[in-house]
Amino acid sequence: MDDRTPNAPTTTASPSATAPAHPPKDGWYVDRRCTNCDVARQFAPELIAEVDGRSEIVRAPRDADETTRLHAAAYACHTRSIRHTDHRLDPALDPFPLALDETVLHCGHNSPRTAGANSYLLRRPSGRLMMIDTPRWSEHLAARYEALGPVTDVLLTHRDHAAHGRRYADRFGARLWIHEGDLEAAPEADRVLRGTGPAEIAEGVVAHPLPGHTRGSVLYVADERHCFSGDSFYWSRTTGDVEVAENVTWYSIEVLAASLARTVPRLTFSRLLPGHGDRVHLPAPEMARRLRALTDRTARLRPRPVDFTAHRW
Repeated sequence: MDDRTPNAPTTTASPSATAPAHPPKDGWYVDRRCTNCDVARQFAPELIAEVDGRSEIVRAPRDADETTRLHAAAYACHTRSIRHTDHRLDPALDPFPLALDETVLHCGHNSPRTAGANSYLLRRPSGRLMMIDTPRWSEHLAARYEALGPVTDVLLTHRDHAAHGRRYADRFGARLWIHEGDLEAAPEADRVLRGTGPAEIAEGVVAHPLPGHTRGSVLYVADERHCFSGDSFYWSRTTGDVEVAENVTWYSIEVLAASLARTVPRLTFSRLLPGHGDRVHLPAPEMARRLRALTDRTARLRPRPVDFTAHRW
């Protein structure tokens, strides 16, 4: 499937699904397909807010910069729910891949098959790149990412984000990585991480198995600066801190607590880049302090049923 036109009509969405749930703001609205994944609010928090358990446009963009950020939110949205009553999105304002710093780019175009997870490109000093988790599949997008340089590896953080891994890896001629605990989600992987110890998989890139969210969850830390955490932990705007998704832990919150206790003392990084939830950049000592506190809080948690509606970003 090649999705180049986010507001193109589809055969799967009824007119009611693509209608505004609330009155548009100067024509802009979020349609009823929104799953409250938080991705849009990460890119345009002053324009899009959580209202009644879903994203809503709270005001229209006022200048070119805000229009650009609203388009970033729209082109990242996995349900393509950010729309305008009078016109389609402007393809010239699709910013992806979007540089987050000199090393990491956000792929955008989040996939409905990964519940709208964020994915990233990591530049290496050689000029080659690694992809961490994957956006929606599109030949057009693959060519756009590859134009930045050869992609040598596709690193999957866990089973929930494995949907397009093989296809992107084959398109790039890259190696596909996953942990043995989630191998059934990508049985054709080229490299399989095993056990719970850290493993340097490329110069400056270390995989830290962190079972808990799923049995095979993994963190990838690059250059002791960037941590791609998958769904193991994230930055919460609600609490202003690093958090685990205790209401959406598929394998075991108790195993996750043990994984954090084992792994956090080994970690050094300053930029947190999760699959779900917000990103944050903090001084490395402050990040380490918050991770130690997260480890202590998680140790006090007890298993509970998965409940997406109870989660707070």
